[in-house]
Amino acid sequence: MGEAKKIIVKPISSTDANKIIKRLHYSGKICCNSQLHFGVFVDNRCGGALQFGPSLDKRKMLNLVSGTLWNEFLELNRLSLADWLPRNSESRAIAYALKFIKKNYPWIKWIISFADGTQCGDGTIYRASGFKLIKIKKNTELWKLDTGEILHAHTLDMTSFPGQRGIETRKAPEIMQLTKGASSPRKFLELKNIKYAVLSGYQLLYIKFLKTEFENNLTVPVLPFSDIDKLGAGMYKGVMRGKQAIGSDQDISGGAAPTATLQNI
Repeated sequence: MGEAKKIIVKPISSTDANKIIKRLHYSGKICCNSQLHFGVFVDNRCGGALQFGPSLDKRKMLNLVSGTLWNEFLELNRLSLADWLPRNSESRAIAYALKFIKKNYPWIKWIISFADGTQCGDGTIYRASGFKLIKIKKNTELWKLDTGEILHAHTLDMTSFPGQRGIETRKAPEIMQLTKGASSPRKFLELKNIKYAVLSGYQLLYIKFLKTEFENNLTVPVLPFSDIDKLGAGMYKGVMRGKQAIGSDQDISGGAAPTATLQNI
């Protein structure tokens, strides 16, 4: 870990974490349902933040591990660090945060996070942190509007998440609410005459068990990391890597140090 051993990870306020994420995250957006916030410090200087909270589509996520109660898992909603932090700070920060959660929230069985292979990276840092890859899906729900705004379909789908604003948007707050007659996000955009294009790329889902005895309850197969490049889902710093041999299932070279994406598949 080298210089990364100098970092300190500790809880911070949601206000401070949101400011950090807005400044450092590639999307410039926060996830409004984050509940647990950590700052990453070196020599008392803050260089990033991690945010955990429930998944927006909790029913779907619960089915990943049988026997899980609604409050027994968390999603790593956001992870973003400044470039000046030492090498390997991402994996060090994740390790500290998970250790804190395991100690202070002993009922949490597992953590999930999404790597955004349309804008950022394919999840190298999750692989380096011992997460298992359980899903690679071609993107269908991250859209770029003609306004330049990039949104997830769940942001618009208030029929699935009544009363929730989902992911904050800076440029187009008027499209956060479905209007009468809009039965789906696509229909809503059509009614508003807003043109959009589906972003090219993939979304990847990773899981980390804090209680290893529940690994046998996983209801989906663990995928070999080599599938990422076999499917052409590799991405590094927003640039697709194409179909390449990743070497071995343990090889963690080549992805971005991803933030926790727009978080839904």
